[in-house]
Amino acid sequence: MPDLPTPQDDTEAALFSECWDAVLSYADLCTSGSLTAHQLATEAFTLGMREVRAAASTHVRGAGSRTARLPTIPALLTAVRTTAAAWEADGQGHKLDPELRLWLNSESATRFSGPPLGRPVALRGLRDMQEADAALLWLAEVEALPLPTVARRLGLDPATVADELDQVRGLFRDRCHRAHLDSPIDAQCRSYARLLDAVTRSPVAETPGDLSRHLATCVRCAEAAACLRLHGGGLPGALAGGVIGWGGLAYLERRRRATEVRLGAGRPGGADPDDREEGTGRSRVLRGGLLAAAVLLSALALGVSMMPFGGSGDGTAAAQDDRQPVAGPGVSRTAARPTATGSPSAPASATRTERAPARQKPDPEPQGTSSATHRAGPTSVPATTRPAGCRVAYELDNQWPDGFQATVSVTTDEALAGWEVSWTFRDGQQVGQMWDATVHQNGPRVTATAADYNKTVAAHGTLSFGFLGSWTDANRTPHRFTLNGAPCTVS
Repeated sequence: MPDLPTPQDDTEAALFSECWDAVLSYADLCTSGSLTAHQLATEAFTLGMREVRAAASTHVRGAGSRTARLPTIPALLTAVRTTAAAWEADGQGHKLDPELRLWLNSESATRFSGPPLGRPVALRGLRDMQEADAALLWLAEVEALPLPTVARRLGLDPATVADELDQVRGLFRDRCHRAHLDSPIDAQCRSYARLLDAVTRSPVAETPGDLSRHLATCVRCAEAAACLRLHGGGLPGALAGGVIGWGGLAYLERRRRATEVRLGAGRPGGADPDDREEGTGRSRVLRGGLLAAAVLLSALALGVSMMPFGGSGDGTAAAQDDRQPVAGPGVSRTAARPTATGSPSAPASATRTERAPARQKPDPEPQGTSSATHRAGPTSVPATTRPAGCRVAYELDNQWPDGFQATVSVTTDEALAGWEVSWTFRDGQQVGQMWDATVHQNGPRVTATAADYNKTVAAHGTLSFGFLGSWTDANRTPHRFTLNGAPCTVS
């Protein structure tokens, strides 16, 4: 396995840092384990950087002299696909994901390496743009980076980068439309080209029935429609699928989640992602204010818990001893729940003995106050039925005529070493492609099984996966969700 190339200067060192994570993320999708993922990423990164350097060194300034090429990150992801194909050809296909191997030996893979006019229009459209414009589009749409971050990386003005992105989207649409017309399409596809262009320009235009039926059966026209329709949120998927190929949508979802993690989205006490710009004074002030509030609430809660109460063994004392500091460990949200061996109204002396060590463990993140305000009074009745051990959030991310994209997130109360999530569709929907899980559908009942890399879920952790589906008359939220056979509540 070759070593990673050495950066030639500080600029290239920063580029390596930005691109390696993307390459490794896609390589992990393509392989059967973390060791082989690192091996594939290293080989692909070495190959891709060699090609990027060669293209940069042969670039000639002047009108009409620009060599068509992809921005750095999609160029490196293309190198991952090329390296995986080389593994398959050299007898190392057992290291790759089985579904990727099937794809590599199909006509779909041949399109990416075949005649240029037969390649996906998204790939040709992006390659035909100026590299700076293409990089702006890719970083904002596929890598899902906030525009201030994109502006900083590309040296753009943050005040005007949103307008520039809108212009670049329009430019990409024009390039894809021209690429579609230049493709070797049949007479029927060509007869729909003008109508397809008109329908996809307007967010309120309805797709005629005959065109809708044609798009359902023609892969090339459907790809073109996804690239031409800038509204509706389908552009990132069209870009990722058309440039990367296999696993494009799964990669897109991974990058979105990675950006959310970097920005701290969804963490207790965290700011809204739009406000958490890296390195800004506003973000630091906000985090400092939240931390100060958490410390103050912790001190108040601790002072209340140490105040003397009337009886040492009554229910009120036990309830007060159940209180935890706001900045205490993660048990703050579950301190008042009944356990297998007791209830919240256990004797106060036993509660103090068991929970005293837990109060000494600080939590770096401020927690909510729902548990601190819970009071199990003397008249409380212990629960006779156990609450649901999982909660489901079903999000309809995008919808278009005959199709939709959705994300399922399940929060589990117990740690999992493997999982299956099932649900029942109400309107006969059908699941197509799924990422971060393996899908099986029997009539309206769907089962999603964990992938190898996300089988393990910590207690009170959340698992998530997404899919593309089709619908006809209606597309209501499914019901009867279960986790490993146990029913879940739906939020």
